Amino acid sequence: MMSASAINLDPERITVLTGPTAGGKSALALELARQANGVIINADASQMYRDLAIVSARPSPVEEAAVPHRLYGALAGDDVCTVARWVDLAKAEVAAAQAAGRQPIIVGGTGMYLTALVHGLAPVPAIADDVRAAVRMLDAAAARAALEREDPAAAARLMPADRQRTLRALEVVRSTGRPLADWQQRRDGGLGPTAVQGVIVDRPRAELNARAATRLQAMLAAGALDEVAALLALGLPADVPVMKALAVPQLAAHMAGAIDLDAAMAQALHATSQYQKRQQTWARNQFPDWQRVGPG
Repeated sequence: MMSASAINLDPERITVLTGPTAGGKSALALELARQANGVIINADASQMYRDLAIVSARPSPVEEAAVPHRLYGALAGDDVCTVARWVDLAKAEVAAAQAAGRQPIIVGGTGMYLTALVHGLAPVPAIADDVRAAVRMLDAAAARAALEREDPAAAARLMPADRQRTLRALEVVRSTGRPLADWQQRRDGGLGPTAVQGVIVDRPRAELNARAATRLQAMLAAGALDEVAALLALGLPADVPVMKALAVPQLAAHMAGAIDLDAAMAQALHATSQYQKRQQTWARNQFPDWQRVGPG
């Protein structure tokens, strides 16, 4: 298991724990918070939604009662938490924790949140409505081909299956005339690397896959199908963030009769594994100097 003894918390800096899903971040954060009079602040997009307590593996009510937890289950399913909005919320919680004499411990694996928090937000102008509509109408193959022509550097960085980021890069270059990377180089408003004590919680790939499989089974036993059924009953659009959270599309497909439960679980595990891989790559590229901790 992960041990908090490997981490010497700096009370003068904000602690950030990140790493792949199912890696043990939440348990480590709880241990650290107990030792350091800490406040745990969520940086996981799925755990922001109150409708996904089970499927997002949100800390249990007992764990949340043990030390203060902030930004967990804070939003309704039809709400959208942009990166900028999360950064504002997180900064407010950091300030409140510090004012109360507590250690802020930010925990989560949503890379866009943490990059923006540390390095700042890219000042991308608002995307023209007609450009956004045209880009969103493209299928995956057409969007990928267009990005390779119009922003080859972005296409080289992004995985072909990463439709969301492909569409974002394409709409930015079409609407502004500049690649997204150009705007990202102008980031501002971040806390800065020196204000943060970064820790990457990681495990070998095989162990991560095994832990993800165990967690999916535990979610199912805890009532994941009922939770997804309640989410579907809200009639939310399929493209809102809460409907795209890990395991939700696969369990929804099963409940619609499109696939059996075993297939849904296998597809959910595959999606989780792919996400873990992207999270590991992001952490290595964005924060190569952060402390890395593994099972001890």
